[in-house]
Amino acid sequence: MAKDPNIPCNYQTVMPYLIIKDAARFAEFMKTVFNAEEGYKAMRDETTVMHAEVSVGDSTIMFADATDDFGARPAGMFIYVPDADATYQKALNNGATSIMPPADQPYGRSCGIKDPFGNDWWPTSIPKSK
Repeated sequence: MAKDPNIPCNYQTVMPYLIIKDAARFAEFMKTVFNAEEGYKAMRDETTVMHAEVSVGDSTIMFADATDDFGARPAGMFIYVPDADATYQKALNNGATSIMPPADQPYGRSCGIKDPFGNDWWPTSIPKSK
């Protein structure tokens, strides 16, 4: 399927948009745990992120700080990673809590974590070919 010419480069048809507390710290968590690259960022004032973006692989996640007008709206996300066990441990070392420890599933090695911002993540790695 050809990419829609109305969608800007590096964006996808559907992208998560998270409204969270401490968006700047979320960006650091994403870079540390998921090797995300920071993209666009616009500030509402010196401490409040109005709009920011990170990319993980070929996916973009948009996010902003929660405000009185826009309350927190965390999400649950499935994410492919090279090593679910290593990602799980890295997440826990950076303030996440465990939802489910890594285990072999029919679709790969998967685990669940809740990040410090209220989002649930399901890091999954595909088994290496034998």
